[in-house]
Amino acid sequence: TLVAQYTGARNDRMVNHVTAQTLIMVLLSAITLGIIGFVCAPGILRLIGVEPSVFNQALGFLRVSFVGMLFMFTFASFQSIMNAIGQTRIPTMIVFGTVLLNLLLDPLFIFGWGPIPGLGVMGAALATVGTQFLASLIGLIILLRGNYGIKLHLRDFTPDRTYIKRAFKLGFPASIEQSSRALGMSVLTFLVASFGTLSVAAYGVGGNVTMIVIIPAFGLSIAIGVLVGQNIGAGKIERAQAVAKLGQWLSFITLTVCGHLAFTFAHHIARFFVPGDADVIREGARFIQIMSFSFGLIGVQMAVNGILRAAGNMMAPMMMTIVSQWVVLFPLAYILSKHTDFGITGLWYAFPIANVIMVVIALVWFNKIPWQTKNLTKEDHEEIRATQEILIEEGVRG
Repeated sequence: TLVAQYTGARNDRMVNHVTAQTLIMVLLSAITLGIIGFVCAPGILRLIGVEPSVFNQALGFLRVSFVGMLFMFTFASFQSIMNAIGQTRIPTMIVFGTVLLNLLLDPLFIFGWGPIPGLGVMGAALATVGTQFLASLIGLIILLRGNYGIKLHLRDFTPDRTYIKRAFKLGFPASIEQSSRALGMSVLTFLVASFGTLSVAAYGVGGNVTMIVIIPAFGLSIAIGVLVGQNIGAGKIERAQAVAKLGQWLSFITLTVCGHLAFTFAHHIARFFVPGDADVIREGARFIQIMSFSFGLIGVQMAVNGILRAAGNMMAPMMMTIVSQWVVLFPLAYILSKHTDFGITGLWYAFPIANVIMVVIALVWFNKIPWQTKNLTKEDHEEIRATQEILIEEGVRG
């Protein structure tokens, strides 16, 4: 958010400074969480009831994954920063290359070959961490060389309490939002599991299709957010509003087309995921067809969330996610599946009904609250002005 708005304001010095401060925070957070996870890994596995026969393999996988958090967080930051300045092609190419490399390393490290021993599931974790390290290294080299609009210097990495505080203030609601979403889906999985393995399998099929459909919505949300943020930073409010409205329509139309295709080919899609199981194919196709009618609404919701985040309003997406998961979706799914004659079909209907309710809330919020007035590059804080003066002085001395 900060990088996009400073890019729009053509304040390259602050773009570099905020980028460096972001990397500092992310690295410190990743190291802290990685150490905690590494130490607590055995307790986590015991808590979730991992069988003794696979405990050691699971422990190795988990600990390697916690070590890899440093690289995963670093590349995620690089990707977000590059997206914010409009350079979406570079991180995409890096991801594509490292995914291909991971596909080659996985069987090599899992099963072994020649002098390389097979490490089982821990080998899969090592392959993933290795490619994450490579991706994060490439990302850091790009930022330090300054080939794509950002050029970092050592002085930028001096911790700046003002901007660290601002970034945490912006990022904390997003963290709560993602955690709330993940926890809500976990609770919903328990509700699905109460109907038996057939329902779980069908839910898995429908969930996979939804995740695939969300990919273009997520990409559009990022693109819309970057353009809106840059225009707000540049003071072009009318253009930011025009981009926001166009982005919502584009997301709605794109995902509606995806929904139409999913409805038409629902049985073929379900058969692709679970070939040979007629019952799961039938129930999975039913879930896909019920869900498909609201795919366009999911696109609108994600577009609105991207716009609000770009404008610096992190509380609205957080509140809408909490309401969506805990006030609308889960209670609705429980009532329709447990207290009506619909059974598991009632749970499937809860998803599109919840999407209709939430898109109404999102659009009302978007149209009634003046989201476009929050220009983070012009906020009048004494500490921020002092920081900018120090940066200017350092630039003159350099």
